[in-house]
Amino acid sequence: MTDGQVRGTVDTLLAESLKELALRQPIEKITIREITDKAGVIRPTFYNHFQDKYELLEWIIVTELIEPIRPLVENGMVHEGLVLLFTNMEKNREFYIRAGRLEGQNSFENIAQQCVERLLITEIGKRAKGKPLKYAWLTPEWIARYYAHTMCFVAVSWLRMGMTVSAREMAEIYRYIIERSLDEIMSEL
Repeated sequence: MTDGQVRGTVDTLLAESLKELALRQPIEKITIREITDKAGVIRPTFYNHFQDKYELLEWIIVTELIEPIRPLVENGMVHEGLVLLFTNMEKNREFYIRAGRLEGQNSFENIAQQCVERLLITEIGKRAKGKPLKYAWLTPEWIARYYAHTMCFVAVSWLRMGMTVSAREMAEIYRYIIERSLDEIMSEL
């Protein structure tokens, strides 16, 4: 095994350990010792890979949710990317519902929003490169922040409601809201 394969294997072991533990107790109460004991590795191994359990949670989000949708977003297939993102959350339903309850400075919503924002900044930045801004403040970073915030708000709201509608329907709800002005939505009610 190469160093990269070993690293990936250990990262996966730690991630699976955190996910299993999160089914029994809130993430904020899970200790690094519990994660490493469950994964069958020593504590220093954890710190060779992650700074803390929140960085491990970020790795899970990036690996399971962000990276699979990257090719779709890169090809302008954002709606399909959202369907895949919600579908991947559904596959690990109990973990994501519990992770969605994590609040505060290291909330699931904040971590996920930063991950989505990085993806969108990259893609929006590629498309905007060399083009003049319509408004000085309407930068790729601002646009990425706005859409990351709205996407994560919808996703976390879905988690907190118990994922009672399908992944496809959530993507449709997001599309419905984002493609209409507030005036249009209010007139349709």
